[in-house]
Amino acid sequence: MDFSNSPSTGRDAQGIPMCSFNQSAIKHKTDLLNLAAELGNISKACKLMGYSRDTFYRYQKAVAEGGVEALMDASRRKPNLKNRVDEATENAVTAFAIEFPAYGQVRVSNELRKKGIFVSPSGVRSIWLRHGLESMKLRLAALEKKSAEDGLALTEAQVQALEKKKLDDEASGEIETAHPGYLGSQDTFYVGTIKGVGRVCQQTFVDTYSKVACAKLYTTKTPITAADLLNDKVLPLFAAHNMGIIRMFTDRGTEYCGKVETHDYELYLGVSGIEHTKTKARHPQTNGICERFHKTIFHEFYQVAFRKKIYKSLEELQTDLDQWLDHYNNERTNQGKMCCGRTPMQTFLDGKKIWEEKVGQLNLSD
Repeated sequence: MDFSNSPSTGRDAQGIPMCSFNQSAIKHKTDLLNLAAELGNISKACKLMGYSRDTFYRYQKAVAEGGVEALMDASRRKPNLKNRVDEATENAVTAFAIEFPAYGQVRVSNELRKKGIFVSPSGVRSIWLRHGLESMKLRLAALEKKSAEDGLALTEAQVQALEKKKLDDEASGEIETAHPGYLGSQDTFYVGTIKGVGRVCQQTFVDTYSKVACAKLYTTKTPITAADLLNDKVLPLFAAHNMGIIRMFTDRGTEYCGKVETHDYELYLGVSGIEHTKTKARHPQTNGICERFHKTIFHEFYQVAFRKKIYKSLEELQTDLDQWLDHYNNERTNQGKMCCGRTPMQTFLDGKKIWEEKVGQLNLSD
């Protein structure tokens, strides 16, 4: 059979040889059709090229019905754009990724849902991949680029802070907690050194039930500063909601442990009627709730804040820290055991009823 003038034998309708279509994706297919036409023997061509005759006839039929382009369509599947999110949602996800580079895909999905933008965690991941934002390092790099374009001055230390990888510390151990105020966790976090200020340490408090957090910055790490956080931030917060703290959980650092008669922090707990529990010796990681919060505040606040602004005083940094803590407690969803997607403050207020029941039972038993 003579295929010399047929589209299926190696020439298209205008008589142009198929071999002129040198796309790598379909070249092996056109080569098979051209060889069969040249040899005049389909079986021999298939044997030489390593194809079955069924495959040859399928290619031949495709060319006969749709030309050589039909081979390209068959070899390369087109993406189904109907499954892609709309442009407004995609822009919102990319903007949120740069604004909050430390957030994971589940948290981004939850936070955007609060704004009326519905996209699944896997959808967030797909958008990140399309825009080269799939890792925190890439998102931080995008933030760096944006900050440079906006004319923000960055120090070498701030640039290095952006490049740091995620902390490896993992929270370990299971802490028993029944209601807000049942157990408070406190720890010290070294922030860094600010020019003109010196070393900066953060005293951190986290309620183990609701994950409500308080923090205050100091230039020293002493029992006085540890007690000051409770006196200035923590106890007033609980008192404003007619609650208190039953027990505090800390590591065995010198700012938390000492002789009760002479140690300022121990004295303050005793005067306030708060019990004191310490971590197991040489196992500070058992204070895992504070450790996990420190990881969060490092990535979501300090790494971003130090890239956007050069701080010249402790008060200036404390102001921005207070604003972030307000966002953390009242707006940011938490995936903790008790929070289950609620904000820490929502969990705190919802647990107030449990506090009243438990403390009421204790008062009756007394």
